[in-house]
Amino acid sequence: MHSSSNKPILSFWQLWNMSLGFFGIQFGFALQNANVSRIFSTLGADPDNLSLFWLAAPVTGLLVQPIIGYLSDNTWHPTWGRRRPFFFIGAVLASLALFLMPNSSALWMAVVVLWLLDGAINVSMEPFRAFVGDKLGPRQQTAGFAMQTFFIGWGAVIASMLPTIFTHLGVSNDAAGGTIPDTVRYSFYAGGAVYFFAVLWTVLTAKEAPPDDLAAFRAAQQSGKGVGNALKEIFSGFGKMPKTMVQLAAVQFFTWIGLFAMWIYTTNGVAENVFGTTDAQSAAFQEAGNHVGVMFAVYSGVSALAAFVLPVFARHTSRKFVHLVCLVIGGLSLFSIYTIHDLDTLYYPMIGIGIAWASILTMPYAILAGALPANRMGYYMGVFNFFIVIPQIVSGLLLGFVTKHWFAGHTVKTLMLGGVCMVVAGVLTLVVRDDAEQ
Repeated sequence: MHSSSNKPILSFWQLWNMSLGFFGIQFGFALQNANVSRIFSTLGADPDNLSLFWLAAPVTGLLVQPIIGYLSDNTWHPTWGRRRPFFFIGAVLASLALFLMPNSSALWMAVVVLWLLDGAINVSMEPFRAFVGDKLGPRQQTAGFAMQTFFIGWGAVIASMLPTIFTHLGVSNDAAGGTIPDTVRYSFYAGGAVYFFAVLWTVLTAKEAPPDDLAAFRAAQQSGKGVGNALKEIFSGFGKMPKTMVQLAAVQFFTWIGLFAMWIYTTNGVAENVFGTTDAQSAAFQEAGNHVGVMFAVYSGVSALAAFVLPVFARHTSRKFVHLVCLVIGGLSLFSIYTIHDLDTLYYPMIGIGIAWASILTMPYAILAGALPANRMGYYMGVFNFFIVIPQIVSGLLLGFVTKHWFAGHTVKTLMLGGVCMVVAGVLTLVVRDDAEQ
């Protein structure tokens, strides 16, 4: 791998090609976030148990991410490179899962497919973060993560809108008898194709430089072979985390509790608060599901635009300050959904959440990339994702209990709690050390 000081400056289109795969990854991720609670509810899931069914996603990430990060750090193929084999394998599995999800005929099947889908997304997504650290020097790393955020935003906009688009085209949005609507089914089919071809584009157009000393790299590969040695290295790295990473962990913890609450409960919260229904098989609930897709498209679209503005603000202030402000804006916006009872006003909080989402996908990774050793970039990016999945597991285990016993089943109040957590995350940003700005 090239040292960070002599990495070439890449052109706009080189940044474009290496990031386009994220468009496909986020297409699948957005379909999951906007529709999985709807699918579970349609198949008969109790709202109190929704967060438990979502546990598949973070538990899979906890297992997969550091292993994939470690393996990609220790992979080199003359044709495929280091990270691209994992992009491709993950894309094949995720596309398969996207085709299977809307064909689930029972709740347990949908939960199993969510497990496969999230594991596959992790296989292809985790090395993408390290890919930026591999290819770009410090001057371009924020721009590289911003380009990823741009594609994440637009992938999510289109994917989140698909059920509504199909409804306008005359496709049935009916869930009578507990069947998944055709609008959702066709959206997932489109997502499977987009995911595969977008990742394939990056695999075929983005090149990777070999390690600086290939002979030494091969020798290290040989000496590190064996499952026992690999597991030892994976676990030993936890005690050697850079201080910046530990500080960011607290910020990530509260950030992702807020996001997970939003993804799990917005459909049910909007159905109850605006449409006045808790019947998941009613036409009103399915209409609420479509509107939540549009709401999520709004925040994703805002994030795609904000991705290019935030680095400018960061240069004139600091990355920490930008992240603090964005998280507070996002938290207050999420909190405000509780007060809204008409459809048109629902879209305004999504602007604030979009600003926060752009920063969440850019600033922590840009801060972290400057604090990581180059030869363990993939591994530590995988470990860093622990601080995304651990709060999701906590949310999965506790939010159902909190919703039922503290909020009397009113899921919109759980969104308020998520907003408070995001504001707390913003305040915790003050303690983070950013080595690039020292």
